[in-house]
Amino acid sequence: MRRLTSSPSDFAAELTKRYGTVKRARGCFLYTAKGVRITDLYQEGGRAILGWGGGSAFTVLKNVLSRGLTGSFDTDYILRIQKAVSDLLFSPRQVFIFKSKEIALKEALAFSPEDSSVWKPWAGADIRWSERAAVVLEPPLPWTEGIYLLAVRTDIAGGRQPEEAQLRLPAVLAAAIARSLYDMIAALQVRAEKDWFVYDTVLHPYWTRRGPYLSPKVPCERYRDFFLHCLDSELFISPLYDTPSIVPYGADVGVFRKLSRSPFSFS
Repeated sequence: MRRLTSSPSDFAAELTKRYGTVKRARGCFLYTAKGVRITDLYQEGGRAILGWGGGSAFTVLKNVLSRGLTGSFDTDYILRIQKAVSDLLFSPRQVFIFKSKEIALKEALAFSPEDSSVWKPWAGADIRWSERAAVVLEPPLPWTEGIYLLAVRTDIAGGRQPEEAQLRLPAVLAAAIARSLYDMIAALQVRAEKDWFVYDTVLHPYWTRRGPYLSPKVPCERYRDFFLHCLDSELFISPLYDTPSIVPYGADVGVFRKLSRSPFSFS
């Protein structure tokens, strides 16, 4: 991927430089130390697409945490992830957990070289996910960077284990991930094209939209300038050129007012 800056933390430093540290995050908004509300179109690369509060997943996390289930011992929550993924993909699945997308994809191809996919919410509407042999997913939950799920159809997996070592999740995190998957199932029934096209007038000059995902029209060599221009307009877009920004679900169109009043020049 082509990054905006020299290190992953640099783009956050640009936000802090202008507005101070982030004191609170809710929905698609970041609230800073200088009292400015920033609209988040990056959303942690999609892991915060359901909102920064974590929804009911955060409540589950607190409940499991209160029972002290934070150790390395076995619990039933990994099985709950498997059940949630099976419900999401409409097919019985065996789930493996890895620390990187590269490893998850490698193992997916090992199970099924011809029928492996990466799942993305509101994308691939023409794909029959129940029939895909191996599917890689990212949990729709903030604070889960470095966690990737590989869901293999049980008839394909056949009890076989992957070659790469799997992550062992503490129960408290496994419980929150399982709940986030059910939150996603619910969101898929509610969010639709009607919730995204209302922003098209202000988004069209700068992005091509497919569902909630925004691919930049700005050339790669101008993307850093565009990112900073948006940040000055109180918009935090994706700092990665090849990672789409995301329509800020639930935000008023007025959050783009500053960008509309001060357009970015491509030249």
